[in-house]
Formats: sequence, C-alpha cells, structure tokens
Amino acid sequence: MESMMSGLRWRKQSGLKAIQTKIGKVAEIEMKAEEDDNGYGEEPLSPSARMFHQPNFNVHVIAVMGSKCTIQPQLVKQNLVHTLLKHPRFTSVLVEDEKDKGEMKWVLTKVELDDHIVIPKVEEDNNNLLLRESGDKFVEDYIQKLSKTSLPKSRPLWDLHLLNLKTSDAEAVGVLRIHHSLGDGASLISLLLACTRQTAHPHKLPTIPTKKRRPPRPAAAAASRMWPAACLVSLWCFLTLMWNSFVDVFMFVATALFFKDTNTPIKATTGSHLHPRRVVYRTVSLDDFKLIKNAMNMTINDVALGVVQAGLSTYLNKRYAGDHDKEDDGEMEKTKHLPDNIRLRSTLLINLRPSAGIQELGEMMEKESEAKWGNCIGYVILPFRIELKENPLDYMRDAKSTIDRKKRSLEALYTFYIAQFVLKLFGIKAASCLSHRVIEHTTMCFSNLVGPQEEIGFCGHPMAYLAPSSYGQPHALMINFQSYINKMTMVLSVDENVIPNPHQLLDDLEMSLKLIKDATLANSLVL
Repeated sequence: MESMMSGLRWRKQSGLKAIQTKIGKVAEIEMKAEEDDNGYGEEPLSPSARMFHQPNFNVHVIAVMGSKCTIQPQLVKQNLVHTLLKHPRFTSVLVEDEKDKGEMKWVLTKVELDDHIVIPKVEEDNNNLLLRESGDKFVEDYIQKLSKTSLPKSRPLWDLHLLNLKTSDAEAVGVLRIHHSLGDGASLISLLLACTRQTAHPHKLPTIPTKKRRPPRPAAAAASRMWPAACLVSLWCFLTLMWNSFVDVFMFVATALFFKDTNTPIKATTGSHLHPRRVVYRTVSLDDFKLIKNAMNMTINDVALGVVQAGLSTYLNKRYAGDHDKEDDGEMEKTKHLPDNIRLRSTLLINLRPSAGIQELGEMMEKESEAKWGNCIGYVILPFRIELKENPLDYMRDAKSTIDRKKRSLEALYTFYIAQFVLKLFGIKAASCLSHRVIEHTTMCFSNLVGPQEEIGFCGHPMAYLAPSSYGQPHALMINFQSYINKMTMVLSVDENVIPNPHQLLDDLEMSLKLIKDATLANSLVL
C-alpha cells in the first residue's frame, strides 16, 4: 500500500497531462493523475505503448545481470521497495476500459513482490541438469524458455528471475524482464542503473560518461569570420539536411510498402516474432574500442557498427559457402562466397523525447520527484555494407560515413509524424501494421548503450556484467552493445530457426574486432 500511495503522490506532484499528439508539431508526452472510486491513480497508455500490446509486436525487454556473489532474495526484495517500486509504471497494472472498448490505461495497484521475484529450484526442476551441462548453457536455455511466454496482465508487467548457479563469468545470474510498453529500451536500462550504487561508495549513483562538448570559439575569432562565407556554409548545411531527410523519408515509405532487404540466411521468416529467442553474449575489452576510436577519430558507436559490418560479412560468407566448400576457416574467409549487392539494413527505434538521466531517475525514486518518462518513437533505417574487404579499416570508414550521413537527417522526427498520421487516421492496428512491415522488410536491429565507469552493485550484489536484449520483435537477429567499466558486452538475440549457430556469429564479431585493432596498430606504426 505504501508503494501505491508513493506513486499517487508522485503523479499529483508532477501535474502531467494525458498524451496528446498533433500532426505538424513535435509530440510531447505528458501525464496526469486521476483517481477512480477506489482511490487508484489512472493514466491512459501512450500510442507507442499501446502498439507494443498488439499481437504482432508484443515485445519484452530483458536485462541479464551477472553477480559476483550468490544472490540473496530477501536483500533484493528489501532494496526493490526503495528503488524500482518507487516508479509508478512498476506499480501499475494494465486495464482495458470497459466503457471505451480498446482503450487501455495504467491503474496503480498494490504490488506483491513474491509474485514478481522468481527463484527456480534449478537442480530439482531440471533433473540435475547442472551436473551434465554448463551454467552458461543452462542460463541460455532458461531465457529461451522464458521467451516463449508473455508477462501476465493481471499484475504489473515485470518480473525478476534469480538463478543461483555459477557460470563462466559470474557466481549467479539475475534476469530482469520488462514489457516494452513500460518505456523505451534506453530509458528502462537507465532506470535499472538508477537502482544500482557504486560498490566503492554505496550511497553514490553510477557515473555515466557523457559526450564532451567543444569549447565555444572566442568572440573575436567568431567576429573575424567572413559573414558571406558563413551564410553559404549554413545554407549548404540546411539544404543537405533537407535533402537527406527527403531521401530517408522516401526510403522509409518505400520500405513500409514494398522495398525489402535481400533474402540472406539471417533474414527472418514469416511469423518469426512468435518464435522463442536464444540470447547469447560475450564480453570483450572496451579499451580495444577506445584504441580504434582515438586512432581513427570516431565514436564508440562508429566502432561498434564497423565491427558488426565486418563480423556479419564474415559470418554470411561462411553461411553462403555451406557444405560446398571444404577449406578450413582461414581459407574460407579469403574465398568470396557472398552475392554482390546485398541489401541488409537495421531498424533503430529512436525515442524523440529526452530520456531522464540516471541522476534524475535516482532522485525521482528517492525523493518521489518528477522525472520525464514515456515512449515517443521515430524510426531510423541504417544500411550495412556487406562485403569482404582486404583492409579491415575500410569497415570503420564505411561505418563512420554511414552514421555521419544519418546525423545530417531528420528521419526519426519525420517518421514519427508519419506513424502519428497513420495512427490518427486509421487507428492503432494500422499503426502497428506499419511498424511491423518496416521491421519485417529489414533484417536486424542494432543498438549501443553506454554503461557505468565504475563497478556497481544491484540490490547489494556486485555486478560482473550487464547484457540487455529483447524478444518478440519480427527480426531474427538483434545485436546490442553494452559497456561497463573497461568491458564491452556484445549481446545477440536470435531466432534459432534462422540462425542456428549464434556462438559462431559471436566468434566472428570478436575476431573482426581483433583484426581491426591489429590493423589500427599496424597503421599507427607505419604513420
């Protein structure tokens, strides 16, 4: 009851209004608390949240957390009361309005933690499988089995599974599962990190690296610039922005209607969103990413994209070779089996609403203050260049060129307008169909999330790694990168009917990173 009233006070203090979207104006997601006869707070679902409850787009976000010690369930419950349960979304149940058929709303309720904390009896329930299989394989199988189910709507849409078993890189594993309608992926991971504390300083929130801004130019230097040249540069930048935006929006509409990716061995089949997912992950050195980043004057995101392009090119080359080629792996990588002009694209769902930072979310849960929250989703379609290159650094240059081009476009904003127009004119089912077709006509999903710079603990348990992913999306492949201290975790969520050997893809990604790093070092020595 205390958590329910806390949520009510937060809503009253915030004074937020119900979501309203207008075509031609950037949508602002606002919320307003209401009370029914029982005194429970109510709030309508945003259009984006409703979309995630459509049968063809029922997406769940999961976060796999490795613990450096055995997990104590009672300690976890005690901490969740003062962190996660302070957020209204995690203390609200989804209710369909009987008076207005089809309308959904969040209704605050009392949370029974025992219903959300799952502690499987590993050895008893699985006939001592741990004696015959590794802990890593058991965790993979457990998550795959979990992905066959949806969260019950009779209670708040999240749960936490505590697996006290040793794996190759942790003493125990926690799996937090959250329905995507509660928020976008980046916001949910930020909220999870806001529930953690530094192990060296238990009362401090994690520190997330931020992008350093360039110092402003001195006034004298700015004044000395020739204003005609400055005007021409500004005009050129504006025209480039408009042209890129026009091309991207045209490609988005074409993709929604008919423009499909090449039918490669990693392209999803019809109904792939209903298939269970295997989630595999591997941790590599973040210092390798930084070395490449600094040497080539790019961002970590550029490096991650370049590694993915190189890894996918190698993996697909092997898949196309199949059993027809009997060379060893080294020879196979040198022999080209890839078809020419493969069209392979990734769909990125971008939340246009500024996400609350860790500090803001931490303060909200501690002091019950206001924090920005909600889905306001635009789409970005990111093309990948799949081909074998003699120089591994060419993958980096291609990645940087692609991302720099996307930065000079308003694609996410305009695609948001298109989705809102379809929603307003044709309803939620049509909007969901639009989203599903865009994702179905592309090949994969890619993301890169920045993590803490120091070791953190979740509910008093030091964390070894964090591996976020999801299931329920129409793609057969989703690749996430998550940094943590000096580590980078590569996470794959795959439909095994399409990608039966995800560990091979991890091997190719890791080897691609090594080859790019070696080429960077060799190039630095030459220079």
